[in-house]
Amino acid sequence: MRIGYAPGRCLRAWLTQLGYPASVLRQAGLVNAEGRDAFTRRIVFPLEGNLYGRSIRGSTPHMFLPGSKGGLYAWEQVRRCPQIILVEGLFDYAVLWQAGFHNVTCSMGNHLNARQFQQLCDGRRTVYLAFDSDSNQSGQQAAQWMSRRLWAQGVTTRRVSLPAGQDPNSFFVQGGDAHQFQELLEAAHP
Repeated sequence: MRIGYAPGRCLRAWLTQLGYPASVLRQAGLVNAEGRDAFTRRIVFPLEGNLYGRSIRGSTPHMFLPGSKGGLYAWEQVRRCPQIILVEGLFDYAVLWQAGFHNVTCSMGNHLNARQFQQLCDGRRTVYLAFDSDSNQSGQQAAQWMSRRLWAQGVTTRRVSLPAGQDPNSFFVQGGDAHQFQELLEAAHP
């Protein structure tokens, strides 16, 4: 999955040593205004034309470089699959992939950008929306809205009902297994 870890305090020095000026590093979003590494103590995922960092501690949990988040994560690996599991977060993606579900992709949020929507609409497939089961219903509402929107484009969709307050990552962290998740997929509804 090409996941990495950015400890901080080393990227700026290394890139400066390679000849990149501080102004270019700031403009790219790799260094903050104080001249420190922007991606410090973060799990890092390479994206199509961007970079995502998830803080392991800190006030800003999610960070992207400036610009678009790009298309669906790992799209080339799943685009020919007849059934695709779409999740909101990259940790959700990673835990499902680790559990053996290699037909999974991630939108990095519960709203698709135009490129991501087009990717899902390009071809005949079933899309399983395994969005977070949020207490405020935001994940469930986004899945319902997206299901209608994809259905209007001829894409078969199924909404996966996770236990209350869980996302795919927490489902597995709290003891769920691949067989139980497969049962959730089989019980998914339009």
